[in-house]
Amino acid sequence: MSDEQTETGTGWPQPAGPVRPGGPAGEPDPRPDAPDPDELSPLAPHGPAEGEPEPPAEESAVASVDEDATADLSAVSRSDGSSGPAEEPVASARSLALGRFRWSTAGVMIVALLALLGFTLVVQLKTTSTDPTLGATRQEDLVRILSDLDARENRLQQDIRALEDSQRQLRSGEQGRQAALDEATRRADELGILAGTLPATGPGLTVRFDAGGGKPISANQVLDAVQELRGAGAEAMQISGSDRATARIIASTYFLDGENGSLVVEGRRLVAPYTITVIGDPATMRTALNIPGGVVASVQGVGGNVTVEERGVVEVSALHAPIKLEHARPVS
Repeated sequence: MSDEQTETGTGWPQPAGPVRPGGPAGEPDPRPDAPDPDELSPLAPHGPAEGEPEPPAEESAVASVDEDATADLSAVSRSDGSSGPAEEPVASARSLALGRFRWSTAGVMIVALLALLGFTLVVQLKTTSTDPTLGATRQEDLVRILSDLDARENRLQQDIRALEDSQRQLRSGEQGRQAALDEATRRADELGILAGTLPATGPGLTVRFDAGGGKPISANQVLDAVQELRGAGAEAMQISGSDRATARIIASTYFLDGENGSLVVEGRRLVAPYTITVIGDPATMRTALNIPGGVVASVQGVGGNVTVEERGVVEVSALHAPIKLEHARPVS
């Protein structure tokens, strides 16, 4: 091998430098070195076939540049949206996204329909579970009951405001001691009325039970009347018989059927007819007693009669002996 030749990776002898066309042999070409054909085109063969002369470096470089330009143009055309294999993944991704969007919309519709169905079922259950007694009530009675409930709510709101005023007075400094004493006295009076140890007076009703049809007034009917009156806001009650025996009705009062159609209240025997004297809102308590299927209807169903009279002032004078607590203690 001569000094002017170098050995390449392909094993073919190469000239030491490019020969300028038309120049003397062996003189190097002053132009920049041409790019290696092997680097421009990886698909080009590493060398000429056996027996063929090696192409000039200038022609190999031009061919490689043309192939690169063609590849770049193909890539640009695909990115611009032209048809080709590159569009298939994009189209598949779009189809998948569209399908998920449709599925999510359908899911939302299904959830909304299920929620509407559940709401309808709840409303239907509440409608079917309504008290049949109230369903048979006249519109005038329902309006009256609603008015009574509103009045009771107003009274409770007034009580709340009164308690808040009392709380502010207890915290006011100089008037705190006197306010505490007044509040303690008021609370003691209220508890005494509720416990039956103090007499009470105020607006209310008198409810008279007369037997009829050969059937006496039962203890259950009287107890139902007491419960209805308590639910309507009764604050103090007493019951008396024709023999003027009277018993105070408190939370622990019990009723039993006695002999010969009599009534036993707290161990005291009362003779019919019976009269309950009650303090509270007269209109509300009257409405509660006259609800269809209530106390009045129950007594009239067995031939008896209930007479309800409103009064501006009634007096509950019967007293209950104080209850001595043996086990219960206030929480400290």
